[in-house]
Amino acid sequence: MKQVGIALALAVALLAAPAAAKTLRWASQGDPQTADPFSQNEGLTNTFSQSVHDTLVMRDNALRPVPGLAVSWQQVDPKTWRFNLRRGVKFHDGSPFTADDVVFSYERAQHPNSQLRQYAVPVGKPRRIDDYTVEFVQERPNPLTLEHATTIYIMSRAWSARHKVERPLDFKGKEETHASRNANGTGAWMLVSREPGVRTVLRRNPDWWGTREGRAPGNVTEVVYTQVSADATRTAALLSGQIDFVLDPPPQDLARLEGSKDIKVVRGQENRIVFFGFDQHRDELLYSNVRGKNPFKDLRVRQAIYHAIDIEAIRARTMRGSALPTGGMTPSVLPSSPEIEQRLPHDPNRARQLLAEAGYPNGFEVTLDCPNNRYVNDEEICLAVAAMLTRVGVLTRVTAMPRATYFPKLEKHDTSFFMLGWGGAITDAQTTLSPVLRSADARTGNGGFNYGRYVNPKLDALIDAAAVEMDVERRRQVVWDALKEHNAQVHHVPLHRQMIPWAMRSSVTAVHRADNVLNMESVKID
Repeated sequence: MKQVGIALALAVALLAAPAAAKTLRWASQGDPQTADPFSQNEGLTNTFSQSVHDTLVMRDNALRPVPGLAVSWQQVDPKTWRFNLRRGVKFHDGSPFTADDVVFSYERAQHPNSQLRQYAVPVGKPRRIDDYTVEFVQERPNPLTLEHATTIYIMSRAWSARHKVERPLDFKGKEETHASRNANGTGAWMLVSREPGVRTVLRRNPDWWGTREGRAPGNVTEVVYTQVSADATRTAALLSGQIDFVLDPPPQDLARLEGSKDIKVVRGQENRIVFFGFDQHRDELLYSNVRGKNPFKDLRVRQAIYHAIDIEAIRARTMRGSALPTGGMTPSVLPSSPEIEQRLPHDPNRARQLLAEAGYPNGFEVTLDCPNNRYVNDEEICLAVAAMLTRVGVLTRVTAMPRATYFPKLEKHDTSFFMLGWGGAITDAQTTLSPVLRSADARTGNGGFNYGRYVNPKLDALIDAAAVEMDVERRRQVVWDALKEHNAQVHHVPLHRQMIPWAMRSSVTAVHRADNVLNMESVKID
C-alpha cells in the first residue's frame, strides 16, 4: 500500500506540472538539499545550482574547462589572476551582471557557512578593477585556480542584499532563508518553484548568453524534477511513461529496463570514490559498547575492518558488476601507481588476529551510519559490510537515513563509523586531498569533510606542499607520497569507483557525463 501511495503521489505531482510540448520529467532517489548554492557541496544540489547559476569558468560535456562568465583570464604574477568578464549578461530578474557580483559571490563562498569554502579561498581575495575586470590575489600560488573557479557560482549582490541572504545559510543548523527555495542566477535555467522532497520546476532562460554560442542544443523548455525514493517506484514510473529520465536506476532493475523497447540505458564510469571513515578523534566512541577508549584510534583495528571486507562480493552481488574496486582514494584513475591502487586483501583470519592484538579478542559493537538515497545501493552496501564485519567479531548495526538528515549528522560529527563518497567534475587529486584527507583548518576550510577528525602532521605537510607546487612532475610525486601515507595509516577504507547507468525513454537523448550531472540544456526529446 505504501508503494501504491508513493506512485499516486508521483502521478499527481507530474500531472500538476504545467503543460509544455518539451517538458523533461526526471527523477532520482534524493532531492537537492537547498537552493542556496554555497550551503551544501553535494552532487544533486550542485547539479541544480549550476543550472541556475553560471561560474567564471565552466565545463563542456567532456568536462573540459571553457569560458563562462569570464571570457578570458591571465596569470599576472605567481599569486595574481585577472579575469575579463562577459558583457551584456543579465540575471534572471533583469539586473545587469558586473564585477561587483563576482567579488560578492567569492566573499560569500569564503564564509564559514559555505561548503565551497575550500575551493573559494585558494582562488584568492577578489578585488574589482572595473565593471568587467576582477583580480584575485592569493596568499600562495594555486596550480588549480581555473579548476576551483569552475565551482563557485555567481549570485546577484543586489538580490542577495534585498532578500537578506548575504551569507550562506546554516544548513546543519536547519536555518531557512529566502535562498532556501529561491534563486536568481544568470544560468540557462530559471528556478520557478521548489518543494523540498516533492518536486523542483525550472524554465529555460530565453536570454541566456550561452544559447547564442551554441551551448544549448537541446529542445527542452521546462524541467520537472521529482524525488522518488523507492527503487521500484522509480522503475515503474519510467516504464509507464510518467517520467522520462532516471539518474540512478536500481542495478537490480537494469536488465528489465534494457528489455523494454521503450527504454534505453547508458552506462559509464563516474568520477567518484565511495569509502568508509572512522571517528579517530574522540577518546570514547559515541556509538559503541567500548568504554574508556576508542578502538578506531588503533591502526590495527582500522586494518582489521579493511581485511574483513570482501570487495569482490560487493562488486558482483550488491553492485551487480557496476563498480570498480580500488585501494585508491581519488575519484578517478589519475596518473597513479600500483602501490596506491592496491587494496589490502580480503582476509577474515588476519582481521581477527589484528583485533586480538589490539585488545579486542572478542570484538566489539559499533553503529555504521549510511545514507539510503545518495550513492548507488548505499544502504545495501552498508548492510553487506555489516554482515562481513560481524563475522570477524565487530558486531555492526546499520543506521540508514535520507541525505537531508545524513549529511547534517556528519557535519556535527555525530557518528562513529560512516560512509561517504567524493567526486565531481575535477579529476585532480587535490580536490580530495585538501577537503577530505587533510586535518581541519578553520581559517581555510580545508579538512572540512574530514569527518573522522584525525590529525596526521606528515600527511598535512604533503597535502599543503602539493597545493602550491607549480612544477607538474614534482607535484605528482608529492601527491603520490600523500596518498601512500594516507593508505599506510588506513584513515579511510576505500571501496570502489562508481559506475553510473542512466535510464531514459527511447525518445530522450542525453549526454552521459562522468560527473553524473544531467546537462539539461543539451537534452533532446523527439
